[in-house]
Amino acid sequence: MQRGKGKPFLEVFALALNEDYRLPILEVFAFLLILTPFIFVSPGAYLTVEISGGNVTYKLVSGARITYSLVFSTLGPSLPIFAILVFKNLAYGLGSDIEKGIIQTYLSYPLKRHMILSAKLLSSIILPLIILLSTQIPALYLLAPEIISQCIDTVLLTYIAGLSPMLLISGIILLVTLLLRRGGLALVSGITLYFVFSTASSMLMFMALAIKSPIILKLLSTFYPSTTLSLYYGIEAYLASEVWTPTFLEVVGYIGVSYLFTAFIFAIAYIYFCRRFSL
Repeated sequence: MQRGKGKPFLEVFALALNEDYRLPILEVFAFLLILTPFIFVSPGAYLTVEISGGNVTYKLVSGARITYSLVFSTLGPSLPIFAILVFKNLAYGLGSDIEKGIIQTYLSYPLKRHMILSAKLLSSIILPLIILLSTQIPALYLLAPEIISQCIDTVLLTYIAGLSPMLLISGIILLVTLLLRRGGLALVSGITLYFVFSTASSMLMFMALAIKSPIILKLLSTFYPSTTLSLYYGIEAYLASEVWTPTFLEVVGYIGVSYLFTAFIFAIAYIYFCRRFSL
């Protein structure tokens, strides 16, 4: 009986892929993500000059702090590209399936509802996430192999922290899409939420530095754990070193808390889809 569930799941997954990635969406997305590191990362910025006996030599500066700066310089511009594709897949893609009644076809498959939603999320979120990591980390390695190879743990930690807000917003958009059942309206809501999050984070950072409040920085780090990571590596030390200097355990803790919030939102969406969603 379990054997028969594999093929329906793959069929739903294939239909979701076909809906989400019609030519040339996937190709353009992958191209932009590959191109981003080569545009925004300058390995020359991480070179030091040494003069000995009249000879000038250049050496790459390694270390976790430099690695974080290098990775974040390419992750930052990549996040809007990632957000556009994921938001489109979740809001417009899933929302259109609900509006057009296509989701009813999926529900007729011999699959439990959580498997159907999982197939849609594999297509809309997990695949873009895999493409992002599998294209950009090798590109960064080509640009600065010594830096990346020596601090691969920092590379992964930077991506984990930087992607947290996007995944949280994606979970909220998924829930809003299921509740509103309208693709266009859910997409507008998602884009608005993205800008609200960005504006709020900037305002909270300004307030924290203006009144020197570590509490505000900690609140911001709950939803934007990359803030904690940047403070830990001293990237913003000239502004915030007197306000709060987190430890590595605190960095890991705030990243964990942010993903707990994300998991909670997705859990609510799964519960609603499995128990309350109806056409």
